[in-house]
Amino acid sequence: MRVISGKYKGRNMVMPAGIRPTQNRVRKAIFDILGDIADLSFLELFAGSGAVGFEAASRGVTELTLVEDSRDALKAIINNIESFDITYCNLYSFDVERAIQLFYKEKLRFDIIFMDPPYYTGVSKKTLQMLSGYDILAPNGLMVVQHFKKDELPDRSGSLELVKRSKYGDTLLSVYRKKV
Repeated sequence: MRVISGKYKGRNMVMPAGIRPTQNRVRKAIFDILGDIADLSFLELFAGSGAVGFEAASRGVTELTLVEDSRDALKAIINNIESFDITYCNLYSFDVERAIQLFYKEKLRFDIIFMDPPYYTGVSKKTLQMLSGYDILAPNGLMVVQHFKKDELPDRSGSLELVKRSKYGDTLLSVYRKKV
């Protein structure tokens, strides 16, 4: 898997075994939807290899935070951080629920939150509900949820309001904006 745009364009990323990485066309769609993300903060939950986060770094975010609890995935992420020499990346080896609670307690806010939980588990909806209760998204921030087409997500969850939903094969991207 390679970075598709920005300052790391064409560079290879290490992929751990047993994950379903976000495909190039879906990653491209995510960043087409987000537009210019330079100088923003970016949080990737269920990071896997960190491919979406590293794509964000390549496109100019100034703060990258990755959350992953799989040992194999963490090794891949660390290799990628070192390979790209990203000094502004914060890696948390926690489960997502614990990380969200920590970020809330520490009053951390992110301009963009991306999550791609395991398919077929219902975790997308549960995490979306949790994020609507824990205020870690910056005012007018965006949250992108990559999920299986049969995992139905609500149009509204707390202060999060659906602004776009796009389909790519079996994958949906649901984009929420925090209303203030």
